[in-house]
Amino acid sequence: MELIPPTLKDVFFARRIVSQYLPRTPLIHYPALSDLLGCEAYVKHENHQPVGAFKVRGGINLISQLSDDERRRGVIAASTGNHGQSVAYGAKLFDVRAKICVPEKANPGKVASMRYLGAEIAFHGRDFDDAREYAEHLARQKGYRYIHSGDEPLMIAGVGTYALEIVEDQPDIETILVSIGGGSGASGCCIVAKSINPEIQIIGVQAEKAPSAYLSWRERRRVEAPMETFAEGLATRTPFDLPQRILQDPDRGLNDFILVSEEELRQAVVIAIEKTHNLAEGAGAAPIAAALKLKERISDQKVALIMSGGNISLETLRNTLNVTSP
Repeated sequence: MELIPPTLKDVFFARRIVSQYLPRTPLIHYPALSDLLGCEAYVKHENHQPVGAFKVRGGINLISQLSDDERRRGVIAASTGNHGQSVAYGAKLFDVRAKICVPEKANPGKVASMRYLGAEIAFHGRDFDDAREYAEHLARQKGYRYIHSGDEPLMIAGVGTYALEIVEDQPDIETILVSIGGGSGASGCCIVAKSINPEIQIIGVQAEKAPSAYLSWRERRRVEAPMETFAEGLATRTPFDLPQRILQDPDRGLNDFILVSEEELRQAVVIAIEKTHNLAEGAGAAPIAAALKLKERISDQKVALIMSGGNISLETLRNTLNVTSP
């Protein structure tokens, strides 16, 4: 059965649910960051969420609307960390049993968080896609309700609530830079921003070393690609169908999509610390990296940068702090 993309109405409905359990995250203008980027930069702090990332909005919206049968069966998901935390958080709120499949070398801080939230953890494979295939196998075998990290309309509607907050707090925003792994966050952003103001430019950002979503968007077909990035939230080898349909929509999809290097991502993490005093993981810092590359293009614009998460491991942070910011 083909999935139906959520609408702006679905996002408003999701906010009625999400706002009961999560705080509204701030949209902050930083003069020092703006001076560096040459624009009026506003950071949307999804790193301030209880689990440190935006996806918790989607987990709460989806799990709150499970059927009684699905609640009894329990849920399963695959994740490098943030999606799993969102599912675990929602499952704990609504008393649903959750199992999360993660890569064998998953971020230990994210794994610990999922355990503290009551989820059962299963380690499998070298990366997200290995864990995803295992989760899908277990869902078929055990009867769990499988929660995909992208192909879930309720998940996309839930995460889209952050974009609703942006256009309410800063109605004249001109450009939004958003990181893309599977694309749920960017999809929600497109649905909201383009429905309210089609003139808003939405630019996706992905790692050069994990370009599957980028290549699929550019070529308008499903493209798998190698994945070697340190930025877990961008680390997918295969595109997600529903987000790609939304992102490729000629009227309400992305205006552009760019790639950033590992060095640029690490540099952006350091810039986030220096200019905003916030800790951003690689995916959360990706919009800053993109803004530096697009400095001339976004000059003097009002730009929203989605700091999608702050769950960087200590080992990665130590390595990253060796990078010198401009």
